[in-house]
Amino acid sequence: MENQPTPFRTALLAGAVAGTTVDLSLFPLDTLKTRLQSSAGFFASGGFAGIYRGIGSAVVGSAPGAAFFFCTYESAKQYLAPRLQNTRFGGDALTHMAAASLGEIAACAVRVPTEVVKQRAQAGQHGGSSARALRAILATSATGGLPAVWRELYRGWGITVFREVPFTVIQFPLWEGMKAWRRRTTGRQQVGAAESAAFGSVAGAVAAAATTPLDVLKTRVMLSPERVSVAAVFGRMAREEGVRPFFAGVAPRVTWISIGGAIFLGSYQWVVNTLGMPA
Repeated sequence: MENQPTPFRTALLAGAVAGTTVDLSLFPLDTLKTRLQSSAGFFASGGFAGIYRGIGSAVVGSAPGAAFFFCTYESAKQYLAPRLQNTRFGGDALTHMAAASLGEIAACAVRVPTEVVKQRAQAGQHGGSSARALRAILATSATGGLPAVWRELYRGWGITVFREVPFTVIQFPLWEGMKAWRRRTTGRQQVGAAESAAFGSVAGAVAAAATTPLDVLKTRVMLSPERVSVAAVFGRMAREEGVRPFFAGVAPRVTWISIGGAIFLGSYQWVVNTLGMPA
């Protein structure tokens, strides 16, 4: 474990920079992945055209979502580390798993509405416009009031959390473990940004491949014309399409998250190191 915790304001700034950098730089790959997973089909959802559709929602949601994650993650690590350090299950790994899970749940408060709007635009709905997609969601207040708007904005909340928590439970202990190994072998208090980027890439690729079926389910739920349960989507896919669609988009997802892990965790480490704090 690190001897000094990362300060709240450092985590806030570093997280915001990391989230914005990775989401904007890799947005086209995310669009292709969404279209591959759409039940309408890749080309019906837009194919290779308009791969920046929905980028407006990504711009708005990236910084606060990542900042929420890292502020929660670093605070939870600081709180949990002394309490879990001597457990028989492995204190460091357990601390990172629990802290990352809490961070993802906090981040989803921003991430889910952003994803709903973004993916509908990416799939060519509402003319491929984030603004129109958001207006269509807000228009549901005319018939169902604010609860209807809330339900639409947070459609897929459960499956998103169900996807993100296992992903993070795999990625962050791997990333933290590789950083700890590097610190031990070099005798340095902190790793460099390039080293953090390399470790983030490996950890992200492993986690992405393992959680692709959950990502497919989340995309189908968010793109459905009507509200539908995860269980219903899973049953219909298994019954009518078989196993293969559960791994639709696995190549761009692993590629995107592997590169994204390098950019995200490398840029986070760079900001933290620049501000003079170990992480």
